[in-house]
Amino acid sequence: MSPSNARLIQHPLVQHKLTLMREKDRSTSSFRRLMHEIAMLLAYELTRDIPTIDVEIETPLERMRAPLIDGKKIVFVPILRAGNGLLDGMLEVVPGARVGHVGLYRDPHTLGAVEYYCKLPDDIANRDVIVLDPMLATGHSAVAAVDRIREAGARSIRFACLLAAPEGLANFHARHPAVTVYTAAIDRELNEHGYILPGLGDAGDRLYGTK
Repeated sequence: MSPSNARLIQHPLVQHKLTLMREKDRSTSSFRRLMHEIAMLLAYELTRDIPTIDVEIETPLERMRAPLIDGKKIVFVPILRAGNGLLDGMLEVVPGARVGHVGLYRDPHTLGAVEYYCKLPDDIANRDVIVLDPMLATGHSAVAAVDRIREAGARSIRFACLLAAPEGLANFHARHPAVTVYTAAIDRELNEHGYILPGLGDAGDRLYGTK
């Protein structure tokens, strides 16, 4: 059972690929490929209800009015570094989207988020933002990123991840109750180090082959 402001994406293909990603012996290249594929599938859910505009086109037989998504109104904002693993798959589905970046790292002692980089489109007030991060663990990084994006004046914000912890969801929605979280799974809990259990380990390390 997911909270009302969280969307649990239970499509069989999403769940299948997430299960493969969880396996501890999965290679870096396979993990990276699976994240790319699952990002494409998540993009369909994230964009399900975005508005369209009618434009006039010409088919081989006649002229007609037909709907188009204004992809330039969407901004993907990955939280560096692991969020970049979701970005390319999202861009394959919405190639006209703009891209911003928020760089954050987790202080190992306090588990709080420390910002070291932020670059967003100048016209973000006219755009709908989708924040990308594979893990919503403590929620501190997600809160900090959305804080910055809201300060910049984004028209709307959504948050997309592979896994969420109940503690992270509660922390995030205590600060940003109107921002919907799209996730493929809500796992059991956090351990004493702030990692999601059962989880899939450190997504950034597994994505880039670092320790």
